[in-house]
Amino acid sequence: MGFKCGIVGLPNVGKSTLFNALTRTAAAQAANFPFCTIEPNVGEVSVPDARLDKLAELAKSKQVIPTRLSFVDIAGLVKGASKGEGLGNQFLANIREVDAIAYVLRCFENPDIVHVSGRIDPISDAEVVETELILADLESLAKRRAGIEKKAKGQDKEAKAALALVDRILPVLDAGKPARDVEVAEDEKKTFRELQLLTSKPALYVCNVDEEHAASGNEMTERVAEYAKARDAGMVVISAEIESQLAQLDEAEQTEYLESLGLNEPGLNRLIVAGYALLGLVTYFTAGPKEARAWTITRGTRAPQAAGVIHSDFERGFIRAQTIAYDDYVALGGETAAKEAGKARDEGKDYVVQDGDVLLFKFNT
Repeated sequence: MGFKCGIVGLPNVGKSTLFNALTRTAAAQAANFPFCTIEPNVGEVSVPDARLDKLAELAKSKQVIPTRLSFVDIAGLVKGASKGEGLGNQFLANIREVDAIAYVLRCFENPDIVHVSGRIDPISDAEVVETELILADLESLAKRRAGIEKKAKGQDKEAKAALALVDRILPVLDAGKPARDVEVAEDEKKTFRELQLLTSKPALYVCNVDEEHAASGNEMTERVAEYAKARDAGMVVISAEIESQLAQLDEAEQTEYLESLGLNEPGLNRLIVAGYALLGLVTYFTAGPKEARAWTITRGTRAPQAAGVIHSDFERGFIRAQTIAYDDYVALGGETAAKEAGKARDEGKDYVVQDGDVLLFKFNT
């Protein structure tokens, strides 16, 4: 798995332009008017990871297979979407399918590009989007509560637990706060996820700036950084304009262009790092003559479940996992040398896979 990130925002904030650049496609039409994106466009990108290339080199792998990240470009939102304004209902349904929401916020001035509210204010834009999601969640829970309560009165234990959770969430939403602000116990997390609340999704604020402010940000991005920190959300500064240019260049030209702007890497890389941190994701590797491959798991995943990402049979028949830390694998020059140096460990079912582990699973089907 990688993760699926929904790209949302008001019309004309650069959302579809960013999507086009990040996915290196022209799948999302970009134009200077609202509702340019009618159906959600989905694009996949390879997650850049220099470690994978190094492992492939040492293992003499014929194939290099990075993990994948899906971006979903969702129709521009307007005030009243929760009541069906614009493409509201369709917009909200599409958000339910993603793992995290990237709020694209306009942090640049350009008199040639109209703003739906007539002024540039990224915090106001973020609040409009968040408010519509909160209102939609309130309506959804209010409709579902009666059915849950009926089951709870029939002594359904799961319904009783769900009702108690719903009754904790509703006042939070009613106070204008997102569902992710509700403290959820470990044994409630499954029920919480099943409620499919829009505001339960982790939030990442993406500040779309002009070329001049891509490296250092500006006053607007500073405000967004404070706003995100107060909400325990992620934040990244990116320029859709620069990413569009990078999409047209080869690797050498990209490096030269980025250096001229005082940037070390494309915005896509920063966006992925921020997304992985937000969702608590880590990467492990498998490497051999046939292929070197990256696999994405949630931080804290144990070895059998990590094996299950490759194939369910690996999890069911898990015996052990030969484990070599990435740094040891590289420093010693590969699997054989790592084994000889005693750096290859056999880990059992309770082992928590670490970011960068190079794993070889032993299983019995």
